[in-house]
Amino acid sequence: MKKFLFITLALFFASWLHAQEIIARHSDKGLYVSHTVAAKETFYSLGRLYAIPPKDIAALNNLDMEKGLNIGQIVNIPLTAANFSQDVQKGQPVYYVVGEKEGLYRVSVNNNKVLMANLRKWNGLKADAVSAGQKLIVGFIPSHDGAAVANKTVVPEKKEPLKMPEEKTGVAVNEEKPVEKKAALTEKKAEAPRISNTAVNDGNGGYFKASFDQQVKGQPIKKDDVATAGIFKTASGWQDAKYYALIDGVEPGTIIRITNPNNSKAIYAKVLDKMTGIRQNQGYTIRVSNAAATALNIADTEKFSVRVNY
Repeated sequence: MKKFLFITLALFFASWLHAQEIIARHSDKGLYVSHTVAAKETFYSLGRLYAIPPKDIAALNNLDMEKGLNIGQIVNIPLTAANFSQDVQKGQPVYYVVGEKEGLYRVSVNNNKVLMANLRKWNGLKADAVSAGQKLIVGFIPSHDGAAVANKTVVPEKKEPLKMPEEKTGVAVNEEKPVEKKAALTEKKAEAPRISNTAVNDGNGGYFKASFDQQVKGQPIKKDDVATAGIFKTASGWQDAKYYALIDGVEPGTIIRITNPNNSKAIYAKVLDKMTGIRQNQGYTIRVSNAAATALNIADTEKFSVRVNY
């Protein structure tokens, strides 16, 4: 059974990789991609997903491996010769978003001095002129069973193949143990109210309100926009009232106030990352965690409007 589950996960990650865009960033420590930690992910599982030693991930992020990772935490994954190729056009493409006043030469320099000839070939360029905001392929992550995706947004979609409780329920259905089946169903029904009613709406806007108040003391609120919003799913926020958001143009780590204009309910969310580079985010200005949407009394609809302040 474990072997079957491993193969299922491997095939799922490989197919999911091809459906996403991986965005490379650069720092004085080299190239990297950003990964938002999901439930049950560890340094070791990320190491397997990105084919990189776990200690290298910890070192790049100045983290202690013994302390583990938190759901919603952003971890930078190094791109090295072990998991990133800039010579052979094979595997999942890694993109770079061209900055202001950057030409093809500067793109090359910022991405391990990848050959400009390769940049022209991979991106179908006939000249060296590029535009700010343009996405260019700068290398490839080999397609293998451990490949993962940076900047993922919808955590449960990644975990859907792991719906083992449903499979177990199907196997356990028999006439010999009706009492056990009834007890299991009763336990499941008892869980849902506990999650949806515990600390989702604490009356104060959530865990990050104090941080927001401190933030505006140093920098008064400058933005007051109505945004088209969607939901991304995460296990965080149901019991600790820690709400999260994805939005462009706001520095990750910033606390923003989000208000439902239909009922004036407000919550405070930490920005995890930007929206750019993910196909599923087209047509949205912001995505909020499902716990945040519940606290705002917003149903799990495809699109809705919120007011954003920061």
